Parts: sequence; C-alpha cells; structure tokens
Amino acid sequence: MLIAGIIVICIVLLVLGFLAPRLSRHPQKGVDKVLGTGQSGASMAPGKLGTWLAKPFSTSRKATNKSASKGRQGRGKLPL
Repeated sequence: MLIAGIIVICIVLLVLGFLAPRLSRHPQKGVDKVLGTGQSGASMAPGKLGTWLAKPFSTSRKATNKSASKGRQGRGKLPL
C-alpha cells in the first residue's frame, strides 16, 4: 500500500513538474517535509534498527525529488 502511494505521488509530481514547473515546487517541498519527518522519527530507533527503518523514507524522498526534477527538466527541453 505504501509503495503504491509513493508511486502515485511520483507520477503526480512528474506530471505537475511537466505542466507547471513553478507550481510543482511547493507540493514537492510538502512531500519532502512529510517524508523527512518520517525518516527522522524512524532513525530515533536504537542501533541498526534506526538505520533500517529510516531507509524506506530516504529512498522515497529521493524518488519523489527525482520525479519532480525530471518533469521540470522535460518541460525545459520543449521547443516552446
């Protein structure tokens, strides 16, 4: 379920980054903030468990940021 949610968010950010590059930054920062809070909360667990619990949030943050960036980059390559 969580994986499907992240995939949907990535697709939305990609489309939003392509259609409205300037307007896509605010939703990207919001998603980044939510995932960052989850990552910092999960990393509070003791020892290696904290690292393991924080990794899915870190990977999801990277994926959403990359998706939004690629959408804006694709829009920049248009001949218009």
